[in-house]
Amino acid sequence: MRICLFFGTFNPIHVGHLIIANHMAQLSQIDQVWLVVTPHNPHKEKSTLLADHLRLDMVRDALYNTPNLKVSDIEFHLPKPNYTISTLTHLQEKYPQHEFSLLLGADNLRSFHKWYNWEQIIANHRIYVYPRLKEEGLDAAPHPLIEQHVNIEFIHDVPILGVSSSHVRARLAAAKDCSFLLTEPVAKFIADRALYQK
Repeated sequence: MRICLFFGTFNPIHVGHLIIANHMAQLSQIDQVWLVVTPHNPHKEKSTLLADHLRLDMVRDALYNTPNLKVSDIEFHLPKPNYTISTLTHLQEKYPQHEFSLLLGADNLRSFHKWYNWEQIIANHRIYVYPRLKEEGLDAAPHPLIEQHVNIEFIHDVPILGVSSSHVRARLAAAKDCSFLLTEPVAKFIADRALYQK
């Protein structure tokens, strides 16, 4: 099976994440998209993250009844902080029958050359790149050896929304309506537990 991995803290998971994941799952070269919930991203402060199990359960609720989209807690069981190369190595050992690719935003591609063992990742895995909105201030170009690599594929027809988890958290903290930014199960999950409130 051809699995595309969508890594994220999903803090919280919003409609932008789901639109991208669902779009990728419809591509002929991908059988499933796994949303890999990251307990600790080396580039983010852990103090800003909701508890790991809550984010995992929230993604699980968001993906209810979506056969081509799965949630993965694989990084919960690996040493911290998590590095993508370690997760990929573990997944390939655990699921040798699967072929794993990555899904990255264009902003992550620009800093990809700073990732731990990035050369090994790009040599052994297809990397799908989706665009970000121009107003996000991403002026720097990717490293030319990365951008032109045979394993890089840019996805141009994916719908992109200017929604971020930090924006959603700010709205929730200000008690503003987020009903069109979150799916109903996720909105209910957050409201029932009074999450992201000041």
